[in-house]
Amino acid sequence: MRERQDRWTEVRRGAGYLLGTLPAAMALLTVLPLFVVGVLTSGLPWVLRPLGESADWHRRRAAGLLGAPVDAPASADRRAAPPRGFAAAWRHAMRSPETRRLLRWLPTAIGTGLLAGLAAVLFLGMAVGGVIMAPIRPVFDLESSFGYVGLASIPLDLGQSLVGAALTWWLLPRLARWHAGVCLAGLEPSAEERLAERVGELTESRAGVLDAHGAELRRIERDLHDGAQARLVAIAMRLGVAREQLPEDDGRLATLLKEAHEGAEEAMTELRDVIRTIYPPILADRGLEGAIAAVAARSAVPVEVDCAELGELPPAVSAAAYFIVTESLTNAAKHSGADHARVRLTRSDDRLLVEVTDDGVGGVDEARGTGVVGIRRRAAALDGSVLVTSPAGGPTEITVELPCGS
Repeated sequence: MRERQDRWTEVRRGAGYLLGTLPAAMALLTVLPLFVVGVLTSGLPWVLRPLGESADWHRRRAAGLLGAPVDAPASADRRAAPPRGFAAAWRHAMRSPETRRLLRWLPTAIGTGLLAGLAAVLFLGMAVGGVIMAPIRPVFDLESSFGYVGLASIPLDLGQSLVGAALTWWLLPRLARWHAGVCLAGLEPSAEERLAERVGELTESRAGVLDAHGAELRRIERDLHDGAQARLVAIAMRLGVAREQLPEDDGRLATLLKEAHEGAEEAMTELRDVIRTIYPPILADRGLEGAIAAVAARSAVPVEVDCAELGELPPAVSAAAYFIVTESLTNAAKHSGADHARVRLTRSDDRLLVEVTDDGVGGVDEARGTGVVGIRRRAAALDGSVLVTSPAGGPTEITVELPCGS
């Protein structure tokens, strides 16, 4: 009894699903001429928006029938205003993986929806129509589909009803599940699309982490600069005043004050170095362009600086670029014997390009610890890339690409 009830529920749900699928498939047929019009008038994005809503409706119905989880549709592209112009609007629409899925799903939805929906109407029509027509034909002396009239048509109508009922009972639920599975499969992202979406999510989360990391570095730098360093300065000043007021022949106490004073000054020097390695204060004061100009002015090798308009950069990217330039110029001064170096910073979309060139002897060997390994690690932490060109006799060119978009 329980199995029959479950089966009846499947038949009822499958019939309702397919009877709703047929008019939906017929409605999708109207999208085809609209799609052609959209292609010809650069209105494709506006056609894709109702198509996407229809696909979401089909997805929910199919998932509800199969008891499958419903993935949230990627509808951000539908809400975004398309760019003007035929070519730009077309590229904008076709660049979206969701758009490509919708265009692949549309003919499948129409074909399978019409087929499954018409089959459901046929099965139910046979089951119900035979029962209805069996008592009516003899009364009105109507001819059956097989040419029989009157009472002779009753067995044929009842037989037709039994066949329709059997098809409805056994085949209709399977047909509904088949169509629902095809619908979900057509709207489900492929493995490559899922990977691309995951990469996009990770890129966004990484950008957020980098921004938070940069903000935290600046907070630590401010806390150390305004807190610990200020207190060390105050301590050093008090110790200096105490030394001045203490007689020089006060033996052991004068020695201890001198050691404490010198220790406080050494601690301040070490703390300043730590602050510079955490987040150089000059970056917050002058920005990346000003900080690079200051590094070039302090360099032992004459440096030409070429900084294009960089716009606003994430703090972590600015810090990485600053340290990369600093380390590259330090390496050039220590190892290359260069007479001249050049630093060039440019930005292209979401990439910051850092180029450092010197006219030294070349022959950079990363295995010997020339500092390039540290540059690679800084770039790799931001998913950047490093290209080192250093033939024997020079010149040496270090090119670093850092992602700086959100």
